[in-house]
Amino acid sequence: MPDRSQRLPLERTPGERDEDAAFLALYGAWEPLEPAAVAHQLAGFDRPWWVVGGWAVEAATDLRREHEDTDISILARDVPALVEHVRGRWHVWNNVGGVLRPLGGRWTTVEDPASQLWLRADATSPWVLDVPLTPDVDGLWTHKLVPDRTERVEDVTWVAEDGIRYLHPELVLLYKARLRRPKDRLDLDAVLPTLPERRRTWLRDALRALDPAHPWLEGPLGR
Repeated sequence: MPDRSQRLPLERTPGERDEDAAFLALYGAWEPLEPAAVAHQLAGFDRPWWVVGGWAVEAATDLRREHEDTDISILARDVPALVEHVRGRWHVWNNVGGVLRPLGGRWTTVEDPASQLWLRADATSPWVLDVPLTPDVDGLWTHKLVPDRTERVEDVTWVAEDGIRYLHPELVLLYKARLRRPKDRLDLDAVLPTLPERRRTWLRDALRALDPAHPWLEGPLGR
């Protein structure tokens, strides 16, 4: 297994670098916590949470690459509980399509269960955590892109040796597929050899239903 301290650098196009610069100028800097630090901050939080995005791919594979951020998810119904848990340490902001509002005072919860939360200590501090929310149906997990699929959180996540819960990688990849970034193709190539056939088939069928012309379907995933 590769040394975890050695990570592949992310490749960014000039357009992506310009987009990053514009984002930072508008919203401010990010210094994301790594999953172990998130687990420390959420110790005692009695609602389910799990790591998604590139860190979930890393946990499931030998791929070690640079990460721009750390994403975790919770069920939308548990937003008030998270706000209360981090009160006094982090301010929680709800991001709905780029519009931010603070939670815990005038706004107690989110109107859009598919929106995001951003956390930071105060107005002069960097953002440390991105929480894309998971809409739920009576406490069951749903996939935002496949809303008719409902599962128990325990059935779509797994717990690694570090004690942290991660989303199954094929579910992560379906989110990533729509972005078509070089790092997402890197993640696909790392994940496919690890997937049982039934989970590979689910990813292929789900992607075909969402985007029949997607380039991933022309490679190993499509066979």
